Amino acid sequence: MTALSACIEWQFTEAGAGLPERIRAAKEAGLDRVEFHLWRDKDMPGVARALEENDVSLTGFCVDPRRSIVDPAEHEEMLQAVRDTLAEARKVGSPPLIVASGFRVEGMSEEEHFDNAVSVLRRAAALAEEAGVTLVLEPLNTQLFSAMYLVSTPLALDIIEAVDSPNLKLIYDVHHSAVMGEDMKEVLSGRMHLVAHVQVAGTPGRNEPGTDDLDWGRIMADLEELGYDGPLGLEYMPTMPMDQSLAKAKDALNV
Repeated sequence: MTALSACIEWQFTEAGAGLPERIRAAKEAGLDRVEFHLWRDKDMPGVARALEENDVSLTGFCVDPRRSIVDPAEHEEMLQAVRDTLAEARKVGSPPLIVASGFRVEGMSEEEHFDNAVSVLRRAAALAEEAGVTLVLEPLNTQLFSAMYLVSTPLALDIIEAVDSPNLKLIYDVHHSAVMGEDMKEVLSGRMHLVAHVQVAGTPGRNEPGTDDLDWGRIMADLEELGYDGPLGLEYMPTMPMDQSLAKAKDALNV
């Protein structure tokens, strides 16, 4: 059975504002994996205790602060953010750490954007390898951030292949990919070994799978055919009480 990972940034809010309370609520709902976004504004000691006390594992969180991988002026800050986040990750089970690309730089060529990204990610991946942690590069979509550099799954995979490190993989978000008009099976075919984590959300709306226009039966069948056997990150914003929301998502995903 496919394991699910709750995005406690947005989910189980009925349990309280803090992540520790949401971790306990997720466990009570039968989930033993959770994920969230940025960490510096969170009660990380409380998160660590709640994970241990409830036997819940962390699927991932973001390198914080977010800094550009394409703007050399931000590279040293980006690498320091990786170092700081790696240190924090050790306290909570060393989960994968999510890296966003940052925005396009005016006047910079496509080749320069690509080369700058590869250069700093090689350095970041070396830090991650030393720490025994995987970095996961996330393409977003232009509806969310019109000027974001990385809004293409194939481009993200090209960068990962160029970096050529076992500690840099892809986080594939079905929602972002669908917004960009990508065919999941086409863009991941032959490259699934580079994918560390898959997230799901309805499209449009970024709400529960099953409240949208996507064919989740086909998506789940394609993921299985492609060979993905990891957890699914429920990175969506609920439109109903969490018990109903989770039931709706499970029904759509057939898990």
